[in-house]
Amino acid sequence: MPRSHFAPAAFAFLRELAANNDREWFRDNKTRYEQDVRDPALRFVADFAPRLKKISPRFRADPRATGGSLFRIHRDVRFSKDKRPYKTHAGIHFRHEAGKDAHTPGFYLHLEPNRCFAACGVWRPGGTPLRKIRDSIVGNPEGWRKAAGDNKFLQAFTLSGDSLTRAPRGFDPRHPLMEDLRRKDFIGVADLSEKAVVEKGFLDDFAMLCEAAAPFQRWLCGAVEAPF
Repeated sequence: MPRSHFAPAAFAFLRELAANNDREWFRDNKTRYEQDVRDPALRFVADFAPRLKKISPRFRADPRATGGSLFRIHRDVRFSKDKRPYKTHAGIHFRHEAGKDAHTPGFYLHLEPNRCFAACGVWRPGGTPLRKIRDSIVGNPEGWRKAAGDNKFLQAFTLSGDSLTRAPRGFDPRHPLMEDLRRKDFIGVADLSEKAVVEKGFLDDFAMLCEAAAPFQRWLCGAVEAPF
């Protein structure tokens, strides 16, 4: 029987954290964070692991509280003008084994009041990976069209992210796929409701989204020369 992982209490905590984003309030409510947000997220990661392995054995579902698939709640404020110490969302990233950060192919779940979504792909690749993706689009345009235009993928996801305003250096501005070549992010996003996230069958729903993203992920892995 399906079971629920997340409850409305998770979103209630995140809403209150957004209104009280300081260390004293978080210290007084740390147990709520652990019980209502962190622990359910880690159970979700652990339970999703066998489903993810069936989609691709190259992606990792790591249920460790630190250094695993769940992003830490603390913000890195060292170089930011925004000194609020805590994120007001929970982020879960199922990374490719070849990468250790958010800039490699992965599956992602974002839980935030009034803004939940699932995502797949590569967010903000830089340097060599970005060049390889763009070169792969030029070198095999039909392969890109097939992956990005897959029916199941498009039924579930919308291509999203930021783009350059001009053609990237070294690429023909008149290329028929210039809209895609200008992308800085190669991601698909599927909006979710809070109601859907707290349903008992949400793990199955998320797995179905990841399965629909497989052709897109396979193409990206091939572009950056990572196994799928």
